[in-house]
This record gives sequence, C-alpha cells and structure tokens, in this order.
Amino acid sequence: MSTLQEKLVARITQDGPLGIDAYMRACLLDPDFGYYATRPSIGAEGDFITAPEISQMFGELMGLALAQSWMDQGAPSAFLLAELGPGRGTLMADILRATRHVPGFHAAMRILLIEASPRLREIQRATLEGFDLAWREDLAGLPGIPLFLVANEFLDALPIRQFRRAEGDLWEERRVDRGLQGLTPCYGEPAPLPALDYRLGDTRQGDIIEIGEAAQDWARAIGAHVARHGGAALLVDYGGWRSLGDTLQALRHKAPADPFEAPGQADLTAHVDFAEIARAALPASATRLETQGVFLERLGITARAQALAKGLSGAALDAHIAAHRRLTHPEEMGTLFKILALTPPGQRPPPGLEPGIRF
Repeated sequence: MSTLQEKLVARITQDGPLGIDAYMRACLLDPDFGYYATRPSIGAEGDFITAPEISQMFGELMGLALAQSWMDQGAPSAFLLAELGPGRGTLMADILRATRHVPGFHAAMRILLIEASPRLREIQRATLEGFDLAWREDLAGLPGIPLFLVANEFLDALPIRQFRRAEGDLWEERRVDRGLQGLTPCYGEPAPLPALDYRLGDTRQGDIIEIGEAAQDWARAIGAHVARHGGAALLVDYGGWRSLGDTLQALRHKAPADPFEAPGQADLTAHVDFAEIARAALPASATRLETQGVFLERLGITARAQALAKGLSGAALDAHIAAHRRLTHPEEMGTLFKILALTPPGQRPPPGLEPGIRF
C-alpha cells in the first residue's frame, strides 16, 4: 500500500467504520504514513508555530510561575520538572533560563521529558545540552516526589470520540467510512450511553459533543500524583469549558484543510474540554480556566516585553512587538488559548490564576 488512505480503506473493508479516535491515531501516529512520523510539525518548516517558538517571554513566565508554586509549597529539596510533548525543547530551555537564579530551584530539580519520538529526543538533547535529562513515554511509576509540570499544545492532539445527540436520550457515534472518492464521515446506530447521561441536560437533538478519553487519562495521572506528592501542572491549549460542537480540524501546508481528505498529510487537532480535564484530575484541585492573554498580563509580560525592547531596533523590534501582540491580543492567541492549573487540594493557585469550582 502506497498511502495511508489505501491502508485505512482496507482496514474499514475488513473491520467496518473507524471511530474518530482511531482515525486520528492512524493519521498522526501510523509508523509508515503518520503525520508526526513523516514530517516536521513545529516551527517554520511545519504547519504550526507554538507560543514558545514565537517568543522567549512565554516560557520565561511559565517557568517563573512554576518556581513560585515550588516556593509556595516549601521549596522541596527534590522534585520533577516535567514537560509533556516538549517538541524541540524550546519551552523547557526558556523555563530553565528564567529559573536559573531562583535559589535552590535547579539544585532540587530533576528534568523529565515525556516524549515518544526518538528523532525529537535527539533534538531536545541538543537544545538542552548541559542539563541532566531523563525521558519517558508516560507518567507511570514516577518517584514519590513533587511534580511541577507544563503541557503546551499537547492535549489538543490526543484522539477524541464524537457523539451526536439523537432522539430522547440516544447518541450516535461519528465514524469514518469508505466513500465514492475516498474517506467520509458517517454516524453509527443510535444507542443509549449511560456515561453521557450528564450531558442530557445541556444538549439537544443534533448537538455534537467530544470526549477526549486519552486527555482524561493524562489528567488522571497528573492529578493523582500532584494530589498525593505535591507540585503543580500548567496546562495550556485551545478549548473551553464543556465541549459542544464539532471542533475536529486539520492544518495542511499552514492552511485549514478537510480532516478526511488527505489522511496522514495534515495535522489533526480538536479543542480541549477543560471541564473534563478538571473532573478527571480529582482529587487534585483545578484553578478557574483563564485565557492565555490575561494570564500572561498578570505575570507581567508587558513589562518584560518593554525591557527586552530596549535593546532592539528596526525589523527585530517590529518582530518583538508582533510576538507580544500574538501571544496576548484577543484577536490572536490571547483569547483562543486557555490555561488551567492543577494543584494539591487546598494549595494556593500558581500566580496569574484563581481558585476554581468544586465538583
């Protein structure tokens, strides 16, 4: 088979239509044709640029927020400084640079990168040269010490399932089937799903909701560790509080694309349901969901931008001003991206965030 589409058509012919989660997993992770396995995805060569690639200010402020939480929890003498999906290591490099003068922070930290790709691990090793690094593919079996973690644009790339409300209390799962000219979405037979009964009160016939079981699993692991051993997790992504509507999207050649048109050749993501993340993380406490722009402004990004601007001029200054705007302005990333933090029960939220609701 020469394409992922051919491979998926053969799979559907044998086993029947795929769930959206299985389709996403194949498109992104297939070892022969998957998007992440066959091309760079981040930066100028990829289809998207993340906040750390836009400006060092993002990572610096994230690092200082984690350092303040570490101090608020008594500056434990040993802790894990972790990142989920570190990409090229840019965010972690900025965190480490910003925290190098926090007394005791670097001496106590153990850097942990959650990364499955051997290619990206080598890039991270080069970016973070001089630091003692450890890699894992998941959070299983961590030592019983506090976990201070950051995840930026990690949860949105995890597979989701989609369900459409049918008559009464029935739901139809959205799937991917063979079409006349390729792959096409379809719906399964309506059926009761007791696990979705809690959404019957805020949906009506025809509404689509998304369930991110993989994202919930990560939140469950983070929350359990933080609640038991201490620490804090800063989770940044686009999304909102309580999923409603079809948010599956594709980027191909830096432009929006049909998610079903060229499997394996586009980046697939979906908005994060932060309500489900907060619920899955119990007994850890979740902060109130905040926009990225407000969070960064509370942490002093404008003052930091002004300080950095003093040494710039011409095109470099114009790029710096544009980066500040892109990170914070409501019409750019400022409102679209949200941040949620997880902390031990009763612990003060990280700076820039407020206590959240109780479930």
